[in-house]
Amino acid sequence: MMAVTKVGRYLVERVVEVERPYAPARDFFPDLTQDMLTTCLRELPGGQLTTEGRLQMSFHSFVVKTGRFTILVDSCCGNDKERPLRPGFHKMNNDFMGALARAKVKPEEVDYVMCTHLHWDHVGWNTRLVDGVWKPTFPNAKYLMSKTEYDQADATYRNGKKDTHTQAFEDSIDPIVRAKQAVLIDDDYEVDSGMSIEPCHGHTPGNIVINLESEGQRGVLTGDVIHHQIQLRYPEMSTSADADQALARVSRVALIEKHAGTGHLVFPAHFPAPTIGRIEPNAAGGFRYDTDAV
Repeated sequence: MMAVTKVGRYLVERVVEVERPYAPARDFFPDLTQDMLTTCLRELPGGQLTTEGRLQMSFHSFVVKTGRFTILVDSCCGNDKERPLRPGFHKMNNDFMGALARAKVKPEEVDYVMCTHLHWDHVGWNTRLVDGVWKPTFPNAKYLMSKTEYDQADATYRNGKKDTHTQAFEDSIDPIVRAKQAVLIDDDYEVDSGMSIEPCHGHTPGNIVINLESEGQRGVLTGDVIHHQIQLRYPEMSTSADADQALARVSRVALIEKHAGTGHLVFPAHFPAPTIGRIEPNAAGGFRYDTDAV
């Protein structure tokens, strides 16, 4: 049975597409030294790194039920997508829709799909292939996207750049716009009472996090501001995937410091199970992730 986490009246459930070893840590984190990696191999909980120093990462969505709305946050990688530059994710055929059904969510019941940003591994299930055409997976949903993020992604695509992100724009974002299901939002948008977005730019130009506050409890869906527990032990670590590594560093450190030691629940986009936890100060340096009391 899948675990449902409560943040006051909000019910939050992780829906996993795939969990697997990903890139070597020192490739993904260009400033990570071998000594730092050795420290992480020694200090981080099991299941975060392989013995060879590869990152263990999860690709998942979160379903948030507010009592009024059913909201899907980030839609993973998707099936049948042309991703030749990402061989492990090229033309995938996985059971994400089955996982969604096991969370008792039917596609037509989703009211909103929220995109923390528009990278390929966060928008894939926005659409699915129907008779050779990309159609919205969630026919009754409004897809909420940062206007800043969309404008930048659209301009990059229209300028003819060819990479995995522009492929994702073509098959997973543009069809949503053409179906008139996209809603471009500003950085002060509130989805529901107590559920609001917060700009956290750097990983991408319009990257956001999603705050939950209800009945005296708080949580934050962090998207890719924090990719891995390495960035709690060493908050200065930006990734090779960050568009602006310096700004990403500032945003990440501020977010970590804002929530550390507060008891707020954290819902990261790529932490493997156990995914949901709290950020705490770490006596040895930096911060640590506590999942025991969740």
